Amino acid sequence: MKKLLYILILSLPIVGISQENKEIKEQKQKLKASTNLTYDANKELVDDNFIDAEANYRKAIAASNDNAAAKFNLGNAYYKENSFGEAFVRYKQAGETAQTKEERHSAYHNLGNVFMKNKEYDKAIEAYKEALRNDPSDEETRYNLALAKEMKKKDDQQKQNDKNNDDKNKDKDNQDQQQNKNDQDQDDNQNKNDQQNQDNKENDQNSDKNKEQKGDEGKDQEDKNPKPGDQPKDQQDPKQQPPRPNQLSPQQIKNILEAMSNEEKKVQEKINGKKVKGKPAKNAKDW
Repeated sequence: MKKLLYILILSLPIVGISQENKEIKEQKQKLKASTNLTYDANKELVDDNFIDAEANYRKAIAASNDNAAAKFNLGNAYYKENSFGEAFVRYKQAGETAQTKEERHSAYHNLGNVFMKNKEYDKAIEAYKEALRNDPSDEETRYNLALAKEMKKKDDQQKQNDKNNDDKNKDKDNQDQQQNKNDQDQDDNQNKNDQQNQDNKENDQNSDKNKEQKGDEGKDQEDKNPKPGDQPKDQQDPKQQPPRPNQLSPQQIKNILEAMSNEEKKVQEKINGKKVKGKPAKNAKDW
């Protein structure tokens, strides 16, 4: 950082009041008062009395806007306190109101330092370049410029790496999300299959129960309406009883009995016929 610019109070040539413009005289008086306040503030800053130094710098700036040294030194005071935002404002003001190249060089050099603290390397490079335009021989500024370029290069590389990592992380997150979705879909399908299998199993069980129930109902109906062959012997119709092996059915027996009866009648009729022919009736007339 550049050292404080201590303002020397120069003796001004005595000029007749009648020859000076009143406005110019007032400006010089204000600048003189501002310069005195700046001198006091510089001493207080050297004694580490920041509060009083800041107050006097502000008074000096208010007394004369043309006092670039007061703005620059107040910027240095803020920089020392790590108040880089306030320092930036005062260095910028000093650079804009500076009357000499030396003042502009110092203002832009320290402005570059503020940008470096904030890691704003692009702005720092431009500030150091402006400082060198006003004093190309300053090796400290040239070194800071080279450092700013190197830091920018590293920062750009780090940003690119971070971007690549972010892209990889996004891709990984997308893959994880897709995998999770696939796993979820697979689980859902498995659950559906399991549910379907369970439903099919329940349907099969219900079907088996229905069959059993129908079978039981049919059996009950058969018990209520038994087949002829299944009736008890004392309840079966003899005509409907099936014939047993080597045994005549009742109908067959009946038919045989009827045939035998008919044969017996025929034999009896023959016998009776013979009796009539062999013995004529006693009361027959003789013609």
